[in-house]
Amino acid sequence: MREHTGNPADAEGNDNSGEQEAALPVPVTPARRKSVLTALGRIGASIPRAQPRLRFEMPPEARTPDEADDVEPPPPAAVSGYTAAHHPIHFGFMATVGVGMALLLYFILTNIGELLGWITAALFIALGLDPVVRWLERKGLPRPAGVVTVVLALAGLLAAFFSTLIPTIVNQTTQIVANGPRYVNEFLESPVFQSIDERFQVRNRVDEEVARFFANSDAVTGIFGGVLGVGSRVFQGAFGALIVLVLTLYFLASLPAMKVWAYRLAPRSRRQRVQFLAEEITGSVGSYVIGQACVALVNALVAFIAMSIAGVPFSVLLAFLVALLAFIPLVGGMIAGIMVSLVALTVDWQTAVLFAIIYFAYLQFEAYFVSPRIMQRAVAVPGAVAVIAVIAGGLLMGVLGALMAIPAAAAVMLLLKEVIISRQDQR
Repeated sequence: MREHTGNPADAEGNDNSGEQEAALPVPVTPARRKSVLTALGRIGASIPRAQPRLRFEMPPEARTPDEADDVEPPPPAAVSGYTAAHHPIHFGFMATVGVGMALLLYFILTNIGELLGWITAALFIALGLDPVVRWLERKGLPRPAGVVTVVLALAGLLAAFFSTLIPTIVNQTTQIVANGPRYVNEFLESPVFQSIDERFQVRNRVDEEVARFFANSDAVTGIFGGVLGVGSRVFQGAFGALIVLVLTLYFLASLPAMKVWAYRLAPRSRRQRVQFLAEEITGSVGSYVIGQACVALVNALVAFIAMSIAGVPFSVLLAFLVALLAFIPLVGGMIAGIMVSLVALTVDWQTAVLFAIIYFAYLQFEAYFVSPRIMQRAVAVPGAVAVIAVIAGGLLMGVLGALMAIPAAAAVMLLLKEVIISRQDQR
């Protein structure tokens, strides 16, 4: 214990030393550091910041029985003896609710049928472009970059094609409209029409019907309504094309994730088999879409060359229509050939015969040599099944249904072969 000498200097010295000790820095202890960090964390948490976007993650897979712990399963629930006779009111109410839900579902499907068609078309196109994206992935390009590259290349080709084709189509369409009265007069003055008119007085009847039509105010009003309806349909078609393009981009970018989700819907014991069948179907659809596009382009090129040799007018416009019709399998090329032959008859019969010989000879060559080589990776479909599928698809969904008919038939045949027939053979 330090003794106090009573010296004022010592007292003052003690006081100064106390002040010096108070001026020294306080030592940082772990507890104090923790409290400071906690306070700073609270202050930082109160500051608003950018929040990460929520993602809908895939749930983890359930463990197999071998991987699961030895946990006693819960006892099965007792089966109740519920019958309609015991609870007629409850049964009637639930039956009414079921019928109401079915009617509501039917109402929804009938009102969004066009949207479902757009979604189907976008998915169909995405499956067709997916092989190109996967080829770019094998070459070392990331999938997002591959998707952007394919979409930009497709948009560039379409823009270049239509920028070259549209002026010619507009010019030739204007010529058809301008020469329309001359074509009608030539037909009316032809010997064939004159002989028919002498027997049945066709011209007088036509004049009477035309005068009666324009005398009816409702009919004239209907013309303007029809024009407005055509304009609205054109706008709706352009809007639908934009929606299909956007959905195609999204489907093409997220196609692997969509497949994973679809495979998870199957039972785990059959998931590998479902994945194999789904990959076969989607690969077949992609090969078919790309192959059919190549066949349509070759078909239109041959038709354009044949029309140029035969001297058929409006060759560019007709070649564009041939390309569109050639996308319809089996019957599209035949319809296109008949249509162009009828147009060639307006020149003379020699022109029509020359074009028909060249084009229909190519159709035979295409059926035996071109299509089998291009479509060798697609699932083969028997001719009778293909014809029935095309007709059924056209009746159900129009041109889009006819385009998707053969891939759908191929998918059904593959499922029948790998599932139904395989199961029957094992019994």
